[in-house]
Amino acid sequence: MYDGLLVIDADAHKVENPAILLDYTDKEYRDRIGLAVDSLGDQRAKIVDFNPKTGKNDFVRMFPQPQGLGKGGFRNLHPETTLGAIFNSRRIEHMDREGVDIQVIYGTLNLIFSSILDKDLAVALCKAYNNYMADDCRGYDRLKPVGVIPLQDVGEAVKEMRRCIEELGMVTVAVAPNLPIPHPSAPDAFPDVRWCKPISHPDFRPILQEAEKLGIGLGIHGGPGSYMVGGISDYMETFVLTHIFVQRNQQQHALARMVFDGAFEACPNLRVGFLEGGCGWVPDLAHSFHEHWEKRIRDFDPKNPYRPPLDEVTRLMTQDLNRRPMGIVEKATKIINQTKNMFHLLWNKENDPEKIDDASLYEHYDLKHRDPMEYFHRGQVFVSFESDDPAPAYLHVGMGETGKKLACFSGDYGHWDGVLKDCVKDAATTGSYDRDHLGLLLGGNALALYGDRLRNSIPEQLAPDVKDTKEKVNV
Repeated sequence: MYDGLLVIDADAHKVENPAILLDYTDKEYRDRIGLAVDSLGDQRAKIVDFNPKTGKNDFVRMFPQPQGLGKGGFRNLHPETTLGAIFNSRRIEHMDREGVDIQVIYGTLNLIFSSILDKDLAVALCKAYNNYMADDCRGYDRLKPVGVIPLQDVGEAVKEMRRCIEELGMVTVAVAPNLPIPHPSAPDAFPDVRWCKPISHPDFRPILQEAEKLGIGLGIHGGPGSYMVGGISDYMETFVLTHIFVQRNQQQHALARMVFDGAFEACPNLRVGFLEGGCGWVPDLAHSFHEHWEKRIRDFDPKNPYRPPLDEVTRLMTQDLNRRPMGIVEKATKIINQTKNMFHLLWNKENDPEKIDDASLYEHYDLKHRDPMEYFHRGQVFVSFESDDPAPAYLHVGMGETGKKLACFSGDYGHWDGVLKDCVKDAATTGSYDRDHLGLLLGGNALALYGDRLRNSIPEQLAPDVKDTKEKVNV
């Protein structure tokens, strides 16, 4: 608690014990996963994956990728939280000390599961992780594990989502922002050359629809060194630069695609958390969504492009040529030729836009009557902030009251850049918040994101009135 307010860490992490996780993995896959040490003496996960070049399961991969564009982390164990991220008894001690009531726990190794090409291996690892986490958190009613589902097999992903929620009692599941796959023009060059299917792709629509049906808040979580598209971060040579951009880029890309691919339109009750990417960028991106929708979708008619009047073009062209030193015959010739060229380009009936039958003229036509800002206003979009992030203090300046209902506190517990000491205090005092606003940031927005699955599982002694907060947090 902080000053009587419920505190929910909406994006904490488990550092998986590889020996225990292996025990949960089906025997036929155990010899294909393990640990390795790279050339810098850093520990990596080693996975023997399907090889597009040979057609066999002989592609030895290391995660997070140790070098190359979009490289992953190294020396990334936190001296204060590593043991707690592995052992829950230490985690609870830290939560008590800092005033964290509830942790919603995502994985660490499982952030790379969507980069695995062998779908059967991916399915097996997701099931193993989910069973492991359900057992690991059993008996700790303040720890809420998040499942992971295999995007490589949509049917299995939907079944595993149901199992996580209905049988294992998890509050939600995590998905990657995109699925990296071999590029169709260079299938043998994967993963250096790759294409990525965004989570908004029509192939993944059954996953979004099932999450909506179950009433869960879907957590989108990526990670550097996982071969997912990271925007500009793929072109950075150091982990520092990669990490600065990768989380933001992945979430910005995922959010934009969810909006403009029509995923939120098709699933109007779906809530999504775009996690570990900060939130200071949200007002600017939201404004860009609105501006482009307004000018290029709502008010844009590709069948009626602007074509300036021919007489006005000729007049202005004559004025322009009069300023140049040339003879009257040369000038007249230029005017005639240039007018003909302009006519051919703009007014020629062969190029009549009315006769063009191409659906690509109508970009995002299904959104013509829906301002993207509505998805924010109706509570479908959530982001996270860490204790030293000042952004929540100005989200409402750029987005009005809606800006107060977007950001969920995240201690990023267990990861190298998470701050443990005074994390709740710092999050609460970075800005000048009134009590209602602070209540949303520390816990209310997380309740709105994760919904009844989280609300109904909170121990009553922590927050006896939490089940009555549904109206307050606008769920």
